[in-house]
Amino acid sequence: MAALALRDRDGIQTSEGLIFRVFGYSHPKYSYICDAEYASSLIFQSKDPRAPRTGRSEVFYKFYNDEGMKLVAKKYPQYLINHEMLGLKIVGVPKNLIAEARQPQPRLQELLNAGPVDHLLAAMERVLGIALTNTGLKSGDFGVFGSMLHGFHHPKYSDIDLTIYGKAENAKVRQTMAELYSDSSSGLRNEFESEDVMRGKDWRFKNFDVKDFVWHQRRKMIYGLYDDRSQSGRVIKAEFEPVKAWGEIKSEYDPKTKIKQKGWVKLKARVTSDDEAPFIPSIYGIEPLEVLGGPKEALKATRVFSYMEEFRQQAQKDETVIVEGNLEEVESPAGSFWQVTLTYCPRYYEQVLKVQHCAQ
Repeated sequence: MAALALRDRDGIQTSEGLIFRVFGYSHPKYSYICDAEYASSLIFQSKDPRAPRTGRSEVFYKFYNDEGMKLVAKKYPQYLINHEMLGLKIVGVPKNLIAEARQPQPRLQELLNAGPVDHLLAAMERVLGIALTNTGLKSGDFGVFGSMLHGFHHPKYSDIDLTIYGKAENAKVRQTMAELYSDSSSGLRNEFESEDVMRGKDWRFKNFDVKDFVWHQRRKMIYGLYDDRSQSGRVIKAEFEPVKAWGEIKSEYDPKTKIKQKGWVKLKARVTSDDEAPFIPSIYGIEPLEVLGGPKEALKATRVFSYMEEFRQQAQKDETVIVEGNLEEVESPAGSFWQVTLTYCPRYYEQVLKVQHCAQ
């Protein structure tokens, strides 16, 4: 198992019944940086009505907010790994503690070979068929993540969560979805076509309002709604999650590199590159224009480095953005540079990356 290669969105289950999602593409040599996603009912239970996953022989519960991190820190410290670059312990799984690994591409093929055994899997096959027909891609370019990956999806409540592998493939899917969302006969529409999608939801971001959020989400074209009412009686969320192809992955993890915190900053900048924007981490090349708050050294920043789902594909080349987060100096054997990092931290909901001026 030590030689196993995993990447973003792959799943890891441990002997205790914890399920982790591999986070990004840069990891220490003997472990994977992860996010804790689910736990067996034998070790964790939740009163949140959204949490139970009952499709397997045992019940699992989904973690929300920082529940997973808290459980790991309190009861399973073996899943706090040393991040040498940060000088911190973070959630992750040592390779020798992996009981089972699950990958979206082979899991999708398993489901397709088995045939649809419930309404959700049948709807997934229809959505995939629409994507394949209209993009010219093949099923091997896709995978499934979330509850389908782990075999405990609920036919009446779960979503259709698809991964798409490769930069060019993702660009093609986004272009195609834009066309399908505008075609009322396609069966697909943009989940964020209206601000009503956020009605009744708890909004915690302080420098990023609902209107801004919906505008940014709408143009990403990876969040859809599939009208399956004629078959299952549901309109089902269908997400198309960008993941890098193996040949596109280059690890930035280097134990000789050190990342130093330099304070909280608010910066106005122009985006100079966005080809890494669809992925986790999302990386944007920037040209700083004005420091609106915090250390003036932010004018040295050359990129925004974001682990936050909300800020994927958030900005495009030549757009002007407002970014607020942690200013860092990265000192490596090859030289030093500055970046603004958006990640899990005590001021999570104060962080922002938003477009101020849209490219024409």
